[in-house]
Amino acid sequence: MSYIEALSSVLDEVTGVEPRRDLLKSSSNSLLLSLLEQQPMYGYIIVKELEERSQGYFKFKEGTLYPALHRLEKSGLITGKWRMLPNGRQRRYYYITAKGKAKLAAEKTQWQDFLEAVRLIFEPRLLST
Repeated sequence: MSYIEALSSVLDEVTGVEPRRDLLKSSSNSLLLSLLEQQPMYGYIIVKELEERSQGYFKFKEGTLYPALHRLEKSGLITGKWRMLPNGRQRRYYYITAKGKAKLAAEKTQWQDFLEAVRLIFEPRLLST
């Protein structure tokens, strides 16, 4: 069982709710900002990258993705720009802003602290007395 699966299982037992949905909701901004920090992307590619990189754990749907992107854009954390494709169609690419990079850096620190605290509970070390 992977670390994420173990955490998910514990949360499910404790809360009685589906943990993936709650974890996805609380982490969606960080996940999106992290992808866009690496390179500009458009919606379909964002969905595919999240699913592929998480080995299928994160599965965004349009009804989840686009409202999240619009919230990030309204907050000034990302910006969207239309690009013309060779076939004449347009596609909206999203870019992380300086404000978004600063927010992501803070969120990464919080996530690392949280994961370390959970790891300390899941994998206790023998304390010397």
